[in-house]
Amino acid sequence: ACFAVNAPTRSATIPALVGLRRTPAANALNMTVTQAGIIGAPLIAGLLIGAGDLQLTYAVDAIGLLIALPLLRGLPPLLPDGGGGRINLTGAVRSVGEGFTFLRTQPALLMTFVVDIIAMVFGFPRAVFPELADTTFAGSSNALGWLFAAMSIGAVVAGVLSGPVARVQRQGAVILVAIAAWGIAVALFGVTTSLFWAVFFLAMSGAADMVSAVLRTSILQSGAPDAMRGRMQGVFIVVVAGGPRLGDLRAGAMATSLTIPATMVSGGVLIVVAMVIVAIAVPTFRRYRFDDRDSGSSTPAL
Repeated sequence: ACFAVNAPTRSATIPALVGLRRTPAANALNMTVTQAGIIGAPLIAGLLIGAGDLQLTYAVDAIGLLIALPLLRGLPPLLPDGGGGRINLTGAVRSVGEGFTFLRTQPALLMTFVVDIIAMVFGFPRAVFPELADTTFAGSSNALGWLFAAMSIGAVVAGVLSGPVARVQRQGAVILVAIAAWGIAVALFGVTTSLFWAVFFLAMSGAADMVSAVLRTSILQSGAPDAMRGRMQGVFIVVVAGGPRLGDLRAGAMATSLTIPATMVSGGVLIVVAMVIVAIAVPTFRRYRFDDRDSGSSTPAL
């Protein structure tokens, strides 16, 4: 619950802190740090548990949070356009409705959610990792650990090399290509019997997802008015958190009734086909571009 409040708020403030022109680069940095934490935090926790016990681990975590809190005092006031208001349940529910109403009038913004749901539901592979580690990769040392870390490794590498991504103008088209690349990587992961290539293809999928996530977030931040950014980021968090869980459900159910290769390949192919359909059926999204020559504004190129 705290994450659901904290994450949208942090993301919605990025344009106000760095300006729209630097927003894609800031998103890339933010997501790279997050993925690095996903890799590094369990390693540090393991070392702390080995050196002491769980109490030491939680104590270090709490101290880190206490150190971070005073740093927030250095931020300037970040009120949305029109000023802020008191937080209450009625206003919160009404604002959610306003957010969805706004989305219905903005097809390009709406499609950032649609394409991500497609990618996660039909391509998220983590549910099959334990089975693969026990069967296909049973002879490989720490296969399960490598499988779980692979996508984050790819995302971190993509984040470190994300300079060109931050300067992309044809954001809609690049998102479609990135998600299609995610689908291809997932399909190739499904057919390999080598742990090395499995990790490689998963890393490629993580890199593609990083590109997609950076640009989708940037479209939401630059395409929505300031008063709507928090609402849009709230919807974004719901999709990001819920999509992979639906993908786990699909992958687990299909792998049980079919096979893991059939599950991954069919999902990857469906993703690629879906991106082609979106490109044809929703040209406003395909042509959406970021124009930083005019005060960092984002406009659909028609």
